[in-house]
Amino acid sequence: MQREPEPELMDDAAQAAAYAHADFDEAHSRFIQLFREAFPGADVSGTVLDLGCGPADISLRFAHAYPRCVVHGVDGAQAMLAHGRARLQQEGFERRVRLIHGYLPGASLALNVYDAVISNSLLHHLRDPLVLWRTINQYAKTDAPIFVMDLLRPASRAAAQALVDAYAADEPAILRHDFLHSLLAAYRPDEVAVQLHAAGLDGLQIKQVSDCHLLVYGRAA
Repeated sequence: MQREPEPELMDDAAQAAAYAHADFDEAHSRFIQLFREAFPGADVSGTVLDLGCGPADISLRFAHAYPRCVVHGVDGAQAMLAHGRARLQQEGFERRVRLIHGYLPGASLALNVYDAVISNSLLHHLRDPLVLWRTINQYAKTDAPIFVMDLLRPASRAAAQALVDAYAADEPAILRHDFLHSLLAAYRPDEVAVQLHAAGLDGLQIKQVSDCHLLVYGRAA
């Protein structure tokens, strides 16, 4: 099945609200678990860059999991960041999680290099996936952990719909719609391998971790 691109930004107010209030506890908890497995015993300190942070749920979870780090979350959608900032204030994490409005590749970041770079579900939004990989290559400090989790495009539209029915049957219509179109817009492991080679990131590993997710991880050269 050919990839079907979707809009790069999720800046609609209703869409952002639905995403911010959806129950992603299982998936986002697994993100942290898989990071721990990819970098066992790693003492993550310094500043972590979270690309495509949305309403900052992953940023907050990462800050909780690694209390010695600061997280800079970057997203191009102001509507998403507004929900994230409300959560930061509610949980008292404004000093440890900083949210930055910026559209890659031209986002103005606070630091020149970061001690780790993470990203969840940004890649499939990008019409030019090299934007993500080149940004990582630019901002990841030498030997920094790199950890990217994203959707995996199914073999057919029917298979994509079956995944939506299996995992999002009880979610609002807007989330089911977005999940389907995100699956159709996702990349395959062979495509990601070509992207990594073009960005000079051949040292990163690609691993399928579920019927609809893949990981790209390793340390910056």
